[in-house]
Amino acid sequence: MQYTWNDIEQHIAACTQCPLCQTRHLPVMGRGSRQADIMLVAEAPGGQEDQQGVPFVGRSGEYLDRLLGDCGLSREEIYITNILKCHPPGNRDPKEAEKEACFPYLKYETFLLKPKIIVCLGRVAAQRLISPDFKITRQHGTWTYRKNCALTATYHPSAILRDPSKYGAAKEDFCEIVRKREELQ
Repeated sequence: MQYTWNDIEQHIAACTQCPLCQTRHLPVMGRGSRQADIMLVAEAPGGQEDQQGVPFVGRSGEYLDRLLGDCGLSREEIYITNILKCHPPGNRDPKEAEKEACFPYLKYETFLLKPKIIVCLGRVAAQRLISPDFKITRQHGTWTYRKNCALTATYHPSAILRDPSKYGAAKEDFCEIVRKREELQ
């Protein structure tokens, strides 16, 4: 069966595949341009995202917007999503079973979007999408290629909130993403 964006939104809204459905306020579907050639993927919604049903709001969202703007991008021209669609209590790392339960949704988002570039925001996303032993501090900004798609990873905006010295490296990564997009056109 070929799903549409509307189908995926409905499935996510009604999902009961893992216990997170019992503690969530709102599931968080990806947002942005559905014609984007850049897809950002983080691990899971945070507390504010859970309240609003929108990815990357609050202080992490402000850092993300700043990183995008510093490199000439905006949310309107990219697509932002998470592996998990529900907030893990206490902002803990997602459990393996939770990632497995949500992963089909991410696959459908990716299938419908067909991005040229996937950017993993943080270690958890990079370990799920690029390599299980991915080390964000050593490997951020490096490229992997799969099925006509370039994959890279950079620091999650919440990591930059905790350690502002990472901002410069993340900015370089985002500017390189813009260069890679131009190269792939």
